[in-house]
Amino acid sequence: MAEEEMQEPGLSRPKKGLCLLLMFFALILLTSFAYFLLFPNSSDTNVTSCPAFFNIVPAISGRAQRGVSVEQKNSSYIQLPRMSLNDRHKFLLKGQCDLFSGQWINDPSGPAYTNASCNFIQPPQNCMKNGRPDTNYLYWRWKPYDCELPPFDPFKFMDAMKDKSMAFIGDSIFRNQIQSLLCLLTKVEEPVEVYHDKFFRSRTWYFANYNFTVGVIWAPFLVKAELFEDDEGKSKSDVELHLDILEDKWTSQYNKYDYVIFSGGQWFLKSMIIWLNNTIVGCHNCKNNNLKELGIDCPYHKALQTVFEFMISSDHKPLIFFRTWTPDHFEYGEWFSGGVCNRTTPYSEGQYKGKPIDHVMRTIEIQEFEKAVSMASQTGARLKLLDTFHLSVLRPDGHPGPYRTYHPFGKDKIAKVQNDCLHWCLPGPIDTWNELIEKILVDERDISSN
Repeated sequence: MAEEEMQEPGLSRPKKGLCLLLMFFALILLTSFAYFLLFPNSSDTNVTSCPAFFNIVPAISGRAQRGVSVEQKNSSYIQLPRMSLNDRHKFLLKGQCDLFSGQWINDPSGPAYTNASCNFIQPPQNCMKNGRPDTNYLYWRWKPYDCELPPFDPFKFMDAMKDKSMAFIGDSIFRNQIQSLLCLLTKVEEPVEVYHDKFFRSRTWYFANYNFTVGVIWAPFLVKAELFEDDEGKSKSDVELHLDILEDKWTSQYNKYDYVIFSGGQWFLKSMIIWLNNTIVGCHNCKNNNLKELGIDCPYHKALQTVFEFMISSDHKPLIFFRTWTPDHFEYGEWFSGGVCNRTTPYSEGQYKGKPIDHVMRTIEIQEFEKAVSMASQTGARLKLLDTFHLSVLRPDGHPGPYRTYHPFGKDKIAKVQNDCLHWCLPGPIDTWNELIEKILVDERDISSN
């Protein structure tokens, strides 16, 4: 039956308009309420006022002091001045070319590898094998405005990595990135897997001819987290997050790595019970009405602060890359509610800037990174920003979408299929992240420019 036939006979056009208007205002109220639940401490994306028990170290302005005193550590949170992306990056990179401001330009040469030449692509990211019909997403490269980003040179990279080791610490996005790195390096040598955990989340590979070890350590919160999941990874209860205790899966191995790439991630959006000093201090999106809703901004601040303090104070001094927030591109819903990503070309500059949550989380990351850089100058720690956010937010076309499984429409062309709009096809835009790492290593003279 048509929709019009289902309506009551007495419903006039003015009343229809009134109903639509009421529905519109209801939607605004629901959106505002959802934002309040996520960020109860924020009046905008640049201001955070955290409870005193978080003991958040104050932010440091671009012109501010190099050190942070004990008195400052105990003060309330201070917002950073508003800075443009260019000013912020040039401040962080000390006058070097801003690799992270640029545009995607067409590249007819195509990718450095394919699913036929690389055996390390896991099925959910193997878009070509899974039947993705379009290939335009493969023919773009990142062009910084003020310089060139060279293609990844696996021979130069491997020569520099001889007798060294590298670790990626975080969630499944790093598993995605390390697959890309392995594919890029197989032109030189195919590594041997020497370790994996029960669920293949943490894995290590070894390049025998270069005595080079590279691994991914699964620590989605970076701090200690008690997860209550079934064998399929579905949560049975809220995460219990200890913001002042680091995850020993990575801290126990930290001293053996020459290069460390780490990041927070989407896991901080989960429902969680929050602990400090062995005491529950609140929660985020939990069902216990007796616990205070703390949102996710202050917990994320605290988790990153705990990580940076460990790295900066450690006697071990690897070169540390902090990778920024990874945006998703779900449209018309989320991953659990029918969201899709079916675009086939990149966004142009200004066409899309990400979701509000993206900017909240990335702002927190930049604040914590700037504080860490200031303190690192006193301890000799080496910190570099791997700011992949902006270049990633412009690539809605780079995700598996429905092609996370093998030929999802093989039997039914209109089947309702769950989309993956967070991880990246391989090959794809995430290969650029490894090009950026190599370029920074060249700039740091860890890799010869010759």
